[in-house]
Amino acid sequence: MRKNNRFEILFLRVRSLEADISPGRGKIRHSEKTDRQVLKIITINTNGIRSAVNKGFHLWLAKQDADIVCIQELKAQPDEVPDEINLDGTFYRYVHCAEKKGYSGCAILTRKKPDEVIIGFGNEEFDREGRYVEARFNNLIVVSIYFPSGSSSEERQQAKFRFLDVIKGRLDELLRDGRDVVLCGDFNIAHKEIDIKNWKGNLKNSGFLPEERQWITDRLREGWQDVFRRLDPRPDRFTWWSNRGRARINNVGWRIDYQFSTPAIASTAKETDIYRDERFSDHAPLTVVYDFNLQ
Repeated sequence: MRKNNRFEILFLRVRSLEADISPGRGKIRHSEKTDRQVLKIITINTNGIRSAVNKGFHLWLAKQDADIVCIQELKAQPDEVPDEINLDGTFYRYVHCAEKKGYSGCAILTRKKPDEVIIGFGNEEFDREGRYVEARFNNLIVVSIYFPSGSSSEERQQAKFRFLDVIKGRLDELLRDGRDVVLCGDFNIAHKEIDIKNWKGNLKNSGFLPEERQWITDRLREGWQDVFRRLDPRPDRFTWWSNRGRARINNVGWRIDYQFSTPAIASTAKETDIYRDERFSDHAPLTVVYDFNLQ
């Protein structure tokens, strides 16, 4: 979509896309590992993709041998997303940017070209905020999704509740599709007490409200799997820390970034990690390795 009419079509299905829906200037050298028997997926909220690249995110990513990377909070327009994250043409790149500059946005990077890409999920209010990219392959659907935060005001909290209501319909459709699905993103919700350091002090705060936590519980009851928790039941495993004080150093954090999946592919997950050694963002990358052959 051209920059000047990006939101004339809010729910965009794209078939047989080439490398990028945003301009690229580097050499195109896509590497499709069709004989690969594992699938490595990384999700990260970069809190500004340009800032993350300035902090070396692309250099770290180049060492990860990832098949699919889901990114949230780009805070950039399509032509502002750094080409460095394409890793010299290793990835096809698909982005959904917000109408408001410097706000929200999400992306999918993938070594294998999808059969179809869906930008937005058909809701005008939230598609204008750049919160949803879906890549469809023969046997798998991967989604990069960015849930609204409600911490700034009651108005935004009500918007978050509206988002939870409307996105449920899309998640129900994904469950009915029949293909394996991996839903990656910043949900801006810590599910249980184990997922937040100071849970008692946050019971009335956005991100740990009873209604938000119940929303996740309901999705799990419907069949979604919290893949990280299947593999790692330990406490103090967080993905976000406030920039205030020494929260990150003292590991006073929240686990609000997830890979949710349908049961069959969840059962193939064999490794997971939250990478904290370098700081590209106030969030940390969450990686899951699946024993899965992407087709």
